Amino acid sequence: MAWCAARSFHFPSIDVGALRTRAPIAAGIGFASVAGTTLWNKSKPFACLAMSTASSVKEAVQTDKAPAALGPYSQAIKANNLLFVSGVLGLDPQTGKFVSDSVEGQTEQVLKNMGEILKASGAGYSSVVKTTIMLADLKDFKKVNEIYAQYFQAPAPARSTYQVAALPLDARIEIECIATL
Repeated sequence: MAWCAARSFHFPSIDVGALRTRAPIAAGIGFASVAGTTLWNKSKPFACLAMSTASSVKEAVQTDKAPAALGPYSQAIKANNLLFVSGVLGLDPQTGKFVSDSVEGQTEQVLKNMGEILKASGAGYSSVVKTTIMLADLKDFKKVNEIYAQYFQAPAPARSTYQVAALPLDARIEIECIATL
């Protein structure tokens, strides 16, 4: 154990040399303060240890098996063992047109397109930890859930669902996600 000289506070020793070969490391010891007043007498010091395996590296993901981005953004970005998938629409990757006017058809295609982006990234549906669903009409919530449940098994990802004023190309649904790599 290493001891903090300022107080009788201890934390486990860390072999920084071993960590340095794998990842950058930052560590610190500090004290909480409120409005410029140190809470030294009322609280114990705290230790902070943060690690990253390539904090400054990000990689764009692109596949022809999903629709191209409609603007200056990537289909997905890999960063720090995470994958951030941009909002996906129910477009046919070959034609760039919606596969259907129905929310059911668009939802099915959104999830297929998302699956292709996940696959191109080395991930899959089971890697998804968070999704955000944007609907043109929240009344479609139940229909979307029925299709969504076919792609995401237990434990299902964390999720937020919103009704929005409008979606690109007047889509009925758009889904974005975060996955682990």
